[in-house]
Amino acid sequence: MADVPIDAPEHCPGTSSDQAGKSSACQGCPNQNICASGAAKAPDPAIEEIRQKLTSVNHKILVLSGKGGVGKSTFSAHLSHALASDDSKEVALLDVDICGPSIPKIMGLEGEQVCRISLYVEDNLAVMSIGFLLSSPDDAVIWRGPKKNGMIKQFLRDVDWGELDYLIVDTPPGTSDEHLSIVQYLSSAGIDGAVIITTPQEVSLQDVRKEIRFCIKVKIPIIGVIENMSGFVCPKCKNTSQIFPPTTGGAQRMCEELNLPLLGSVPLDPRIGKSCDEGKSFLNEVPDSPAAVAYENIVQKIRDYCSSHTTSNNPF
Repeated sequence: MADVPIDAPEHCPGTSSDQAGKSSACQGCPNQNICASGAAKAPDPAIEEIRQKLTSVNHKILVLSGKGGVGKSTFSAHLSHALASDDSKEVALLDVDICGPSIPKIMGLEGEQVCRISLYVEDNLAVMSIGFLLSSPDDAVIWRGPKKNGMIKQFLRDVDWGELDYLIVDTPPGTSDEHLSIVQYLSSAGIDGAVIITTPQEVSLQDVRKEIRFCIKVKIPIIGVIENMSGFVCPKCKNTSQIFPPTTGGAQRMCEELNLPLLGSVPLDPRIGKSCDEGKSFLNEVPDSPAAVAYENIVQKIRDYCSSHTTSNNPF
């Protein structure tokens, strides 16, 4: 049922039901009071406004991971750079990590400020982040959920996105406010799918499995999984070392168990971190490195997926 909140109990009657907030299944539900008041029945008008605003965006891709520090923002940035390497494509990168925006630094835009117009890294690559609205990169955003949700709504509804081939959405770790807001506000605009980022060790895979369950529950198609930091290739001797040993089989075993595609594995390369700190594209800086080749292969699979899927085929 489309009107059942994600955190609702199993037999929730739905927010539009006459029994919303009143049935026995509603006892103890965190949404009971608002459902009983009838406030939950009225759809947010911003959902339709955002749908109309994003009709000119062909493909919308979420980059997700239940775990922090796995390279999600790094991949979002490189995916955007790679897609924009085709001059005929218009690409935008939206950073909805409200409390830890790292995209401005990675994209070489730290210290820039905007209001309603996104910043351009290249002629066909736009970027928007709350980092552009802060007076200093060191400022802390100390907000409760509703204010975060309102900021994401503004990003989607009020930013002049124009006509885009791809909108990449970089999200924070977890399955909380920011993720629920993206799903809610893009519910009618459609999402092509999510790319899930993990590292090989089980402590990461545990959280990533939760993110996969989240996608299944809210009906977001999963494009595939990427194993980041998958071994270290020595730039001198070319030998590979496992910095994060895949003690339970890594992403490949997880994908086999969950019947998900493994898009590829990206080895550790110190030059990736250096490029991010300098706000440069690693793909342009070291195009022949094993990591860059892995990125390009993964990006091509994402291109192929988008070519064979349309957002109209993926309502949720």
